[in-house]
Formats: sequence, C-alpha cells, structure tokens
Amino acid sequence: MKFSKKQTAAYGLGAVGKDMVYALSSGYVMYYYNQILGISAGFVGLILMIARVFDAVNDPFMGIVVAKTRTKWGKFRPWILSGTVLNAFVLYALFAVPKGLADGGLKAYFAVIYILWGVTYTMMDIPYWSLIPAVTTEPKDRESMSVVGRTCAGVGNALITVFAMRSVQLIGGGIDKASERAGFAWVTLAVAVLFVIVEAILFLSVKEEPSSKEEQSETATISDMFKALFANDQAMVVVLTIVLVNTALYITSNLLIYFFKYDVGGADWASSHMLFNMVGGASQILSMMLLYPFLRKKLSNETIFRICVILEIVGYALILGACFLGLANNMFVICFAGLFVFLANGILTVLTTVFLSATVDYGELTTGKREESVIFSMQTFVVKLASGLAVFLCGIGLDVIGLVGDDSTEGAIVAQSASTITGLRLLMTVLPIIGLFGAFILFKNRFKLTDEKIESMNRELAARHEG
Repeated sequence: MKFSKKQTAAYGLGAVGKDMVYALSSGYVMYYYNQILGISAGFVGLILMIARVFDAVNDPFMGIVVAKTRTKWGKFRPWILSGTVLNAFVLYALFAVPKGLADGGLKAYFAVIYILWGVTYTMMDIPYWSLIPAVTTEPKDRESMSVVGRTCAGVGNALITVFAMRSVQLIGGGIDKASERAGFAWVTLAVAVLFVIVEAILFLSVKEEPSSKEEQSETATISDMFKALFANDQAMVVVLTIVLVNTALYITSNLLIYFFKYDVGGADWASSHMLFNMVGGASQILSMMLLYPFLRKKLSNETIFRICVILEIVGYALILGACFLGLANNMFVICFAGLFVFLANGILTVLTTVFLSATVDYGELTTGKREESVIFSMQTFVVKLASGLAVFLCGIGLDVIGLVGDDSTEGAIVAQSASTITGLRLLMTVLPIIGLFGAFILFKNRFKLTDEKIESMNRELAARHEG
C-alpha cells in the first residue's frame, strides 16, 4: 500500500498542525510562565522534567494501546482525531490561565495542565508517525514520506517560531505583561482551532488497510512488547541520538527569546527575533526539501548525518564568536551563523525519522515482532524528553546567571548585568555543542544500520513474508 497524492497532502497538513502546537508549547511555555506570570524559571524547568518522567511510563503504554487497537476506522486514525481534539482544549488552557490564580494555585494549575498536555499530545503523535512504516516497507518510500512529514512539520514549527511572538504583541496591543498575556490566549486559540481542522482532514483522507503482516505482528502481552522494545539496541541508539540532537536545538529555541530581548534589546526586539527565526525556519524547510535530496544522491545517510552534526557545531561556535566580538546586534552576522545550525538540523530531523523506521525492520528480524507503534512511541517520548530536559537546563541556568525579569507593566526592559549576558550567551551555545558532540560519538560508535544493511534487511524480510 502506498500513499496517494491526496493522502500525502493530508499527511503533510497534519504535520503542519501538530508541530505548530508542539512549537508553541516547547518554545514559549518558559517565557509565558516565567516572564509574564512570574513563576521562577527553575520551577518551570522542574515541572517540565517531572512531566517527562511521567511520560516515560505513559508514552510506551500509549504505544501499546495503539498497537492493540482494532476499529472499523483502523488502529491509527481514531487516536489521531481524538487526541487532537483533547490536546487542542488543553493547549488553550495552558496559555489562557485564569487571572485569579496566583502563587501556589498558579503553580499547581501549571503542573496539572502541562502534564495533561503531554498525555493528550502523545495520543495523536504516536499513531501519526506510525503510519510511515505501516503503509510501506520500501526504504525509498519511507524516506519520501519522512521528508514530507518532517518538511511539513518544519513549516508548522517555522510558522510559530517566526510569527508567534510578534503576533502576540500585535493582537495583545503592546509589549507589557497584560498585553502579552491577552495576546497569547488569542494566538493559542487560533492555533488550536487550525490544529483540529487539519487533523480532521487527515482522518478523512487516509484510509487504513489491515494486512496479514499487521495481524501476525500482534504481541501477546504488554510484558512481551516491552521486552521487544528494549531488545532493539538500534532503536535505543537512535532514541538517544534524538534526545541529544533535539535537546541542543530546544535549548537554543528557549533561550533565543531572552537573547533578543535582553542582549540584542531595543523596543522592537521582537522584530529581530522574528527575522532570525524566519531565516532559520526557511533554511530548515529548504534543507529538507532540496539539500537533503541532493546530498542523498551522492552520499549515504550515515555520512550525511555526521556532516550535519559537525556543521551544526560550527554554527553554534560562530554565534558565540560573533557575540564576543561585539556583533550580537549585527543581524546579518547572527543570521549567517544561524544558517549552519538550521540547515543541518533540518536534515537531521529527517534522518532520525528514517533511521527509526529502519529499526522497526531490525526489531522484526531480531525479535520476530514488528512494533511500529511501540518504537514510534519512543520518538514521541524522547522528543518531549529533549524539550523537558532543555527547559530544565534553561530554567536552572537562568536562575544561576541571575537574569532579572520585568516587573513593570509598561513594557520597560530591565537591563541585565554583563555577567548575566555572558552567561546567557554561553548557555545558548556551549550546552548545545556538548550535546551534539555526544550525539556524534554515540552514532559513530554504536549505529550499524547502514544503507547496505537496510537493503539487506528489506530483502530478508520480503523473503520471510513470502515464505
């Protein structure tokens, strides 16, 4: 079974919607609760890490539930639609906090709502990505669908990172706390509604067709499914690589808003922030659509991966160097350095999805069980783990460097000390470099699903299924 053009378009729209939601939550929850509502950055980071610990149990369990689902609409689509509707409501609650809440009540509200957001997002994200290895076994088709999904996800992410903050200020009517608070509520409502619409289109467009292979892959017990998951050493390698790569980018995305507000500064700092994210978002999308296919014709996926990690490290080093050379306010220099980071990261997001799809085949060969939903539940978990880990590190880091938030209601920006600005620059660049270096070493030493190995697995599985 292959996706038609109509189904491919619907699948891409689904990616746009769900990554708009994810980008809003992962990129702005720290700023919203810390700078607008006044909760300490360390507490926000702590809650996000606690939520990730909860996800450690919930996400694989959700993968198990999806894998065992059998309805007349298939096993993936019902969860995509129901999870979307629930997540849209929770997302709005996350960024439309009742004005009467304060202190302990506000902290409790944030903790509960954020955990609920993670649960409901998992409900739709796992089955969304599980569609790729479920509908085709051809490596090239999987690469194509991964590119479509990741490219469109990049579009959704870019729409939020580029326009969200500026839209918040324009709709809210100013740059003071009250205006930004109102702006976030309206922007979130618009994103939530769009999210439901595009996922409903996906639900109606993609028709699942059960195959004998799916029926034969049914795992007898939950215990057996966990054993199969942890027996897949290549899935574990890819999962850890995703954590390290995504944590690096999420650290940057969470701290960029602080960097532009307090380091670049100026009354129109949001416009500079928007410009940088516009360059970054466009370069990510172009790298997935054009650069990756070009490189793929000449190089293996594992070689492309290593090159991209190195390029991303170089990009962070250039940003740090520019800051210490007094060029933090030079948008041309900062955007040029950011190109290295975003071009490389766009390709890395495609490759990790391709690699994870290959681990499904690897798991079937080594364990005898084909666990698309369980394997991709790990992707959902580790992406959220990376987001939580990044925000936790950012929260602790912001408290350590002594960043002072704005107390005024007129939009005046508090001047930070030189040591605070230096610490902010180091947090935004050095921490990601450390994570990327770890990913490079792990991948180089432990990953073994080369192009040749994947082709060999595909032939062996085809022969096994025919037999």
